[in-house]
Amino acid sequence: MVTLSYKMKIRVAGLLAGLALFSGIAWAGQTEEIFLRANNLIAAGDYQAAIDLVMTIPKPGPAGSGENEASGADFSKSRMLVASLFHALEDIPKARAACQQVLAVFPDHIEAKNFMTSLAEEEIAFHTAFYRDCRRFLPSLLKGAVMTLGLTLGTMFISPAGGLFIALGRISSFGPLSGLCWFIIWFFRGTPLLLQLFFIYYGLPSLGITFSPFVAAILGLGLNYSAYLAEIIRAGIQSIASGQMEAAKALGMNYGQAMRRIIVPQTYKRILPPVGNEFIALIKDTALVSTIAMVELMRSADQIFNTYFNINVLIIAAMIYLAFTTVFTLVFERVERKVGAYENR
Repeated sequence: MVTLSYKMKIRVAGLLAGLALFSGIAWAGQTEEIFLRANNLIAAGDYQAAIDLVMTIPKPGPAGSGENEASGADFSKSRMLVASLFHALEDIPKARAACQQVLAVFPDHIEAKNFMTSLAEEEIAFHTAFYRDCRRFLPSLLKGAVMTLGLTLGTMFISPAGGLFIALGRISSFGPLSGLCWFIIWFFRGTPLLLQLFFIYYGLPSLGITFSPFVAAILGLGLNYSAYLAEIIRAGIQSIASGQMEAAKALGMNYGQAMRRIIVPQTYKRILPPVGNEFIALIKDTALVSTIAMVELMRSADQIFNTYFNINVLIIAAMIYLAFTTVFTLVFERVERKVGAYENR
């Protein structure tokens, strides 16, 4: 297996970006044929032949010369594709020359300017470029990180309570309630979280129920994690010796008092490790809410990457996720030691 260097990852990202430039556009006539043939050549790995073919697209004529208006777009897209292909072939001067051809005709062309910037960055030492990118991208990423943290804390507040009620209903002797809670667990554990978010945000409006993106995200994450925590809590409750309930009843407590004062407090001590794992997974699952118009950390990183094709932004985002999971891991470890202090003596 070939391991790509940092520079090669940038080149591959540039190539993929170049391919995306024409994949979704409805070309017409001869230009369409040129791009389709070039696409086949790229798929076959013959980059040089694809470059030679795409370079046959001429730059647009002057206004009023009879050239159709799409020729300018054809030209710029073709040269940006050529720049990406030269980038993949590690021929940086020719990639820069292709971008300069675009800028000579369209001085304000954003993609060409960004590509030229990325080419210049490759000549800078990695640590210098990374430090500069941190200063440039971190403010936007931190805004998304705040939303990620808000979603995580909101779900952490809702799901334990929801999971407890579902777990108590699941072990209830009242058949309809137990069956309903079983169905909730079965449904939300058996379908993808992404599908649930889609249904809440995009599907419920057809039934006249509309939520904002944030509320839909909290609702979807809360229901999903409540179902998972319900099974963890149920297992924790049933792991408590039955003699504990009998002793509580012997002291005059009813079922509710025994659960609240004796059983559930012991349960939470036992289920802290698996609950901690679920909440750490929750931090990463918040990335799925980007599909319902939520701009959290992953969506922010994706937007910046698609603009600059800079792999450093993904590294920075990964570091923020790792920071979050590390903090939560340390907090849960400390809580575990505190609630288990007596047993560990």
